[in-house]
Amino acid sequence: MRIVIAEDSAVVRAGLAEILADRGHEVTAAVGDAEALRAAVAAQRPDVAVVDVRMPPSFTDEGLRAAITLRRDHPGLGVLVFSQYVETRYAADLLGATSTGGAAGIGYLLKDRVGDVSEFVDALTRVAAGGTALDPQVVTQLLAASRRAEGLATLTPREHEVLALIAEGRSNNAIARSLVISERAVEKHVSNIFSKFTLPPSDSDHRRVLAVLRYLES
Repeated sequence: MRIVIAEDSAVVRAGLAEILADRGHEVTAAVGDAEALRAAVAAQRPDVAVVDVRMPPSFTDEGLRAAITLRRDHPGLGVLVFSQYVETRYAADLLGATSTGGAAGIGYLLKDRVGDVSEFVDALTRVAAGGTALDPQVVTQLLAASRRAEGLATLTPREHEVLALIAEGRSNNAIARSLVISERAVEKHVSNIFSKFTLPPSDSDHRRVLAVLRYLES
């Protein structure tokens, strides 16, 4: 199995390379940023790439965005995202990054949840062969993000306006004046928003804040 590793931590990068080499695999390149990853895959044509999510220069989502590009440019390449973080914004795009392959040859594992080396190597081998390896926590967060997006999509245009004004910190009375509607109508729109976001009454949670968080996450 020919492997490219993209990991900003030199220690982790060297450790992964050593582990895989000890098990008879060929690490054709071990790089520390997304640009070097793309160049290495183009030059080495590996079977699979191990990619961290957060790499230079901004340490946000460079690795994941590079992985999406690689899947589109190299459809036969297996990609195993190996990170401390679940980046839901782009993870769903990665799973559908090739129209023909879909999620085949894709993995997303969390570093602190991999129990042992054999588990990691088995997952990598499976991904290289066209299979999948998804941490259950990753799947859970992706499904939750999908439900949040679906909830936002069900809002009417007026409910969107009300939610945007809630996000500005407006009271129901202020929203009513801004939209030139009755306060009772605002209360009905707010209730509908809570219902569509599945936010039942709670003594411990502030539903307006939770609704705004859903809005901002979109």
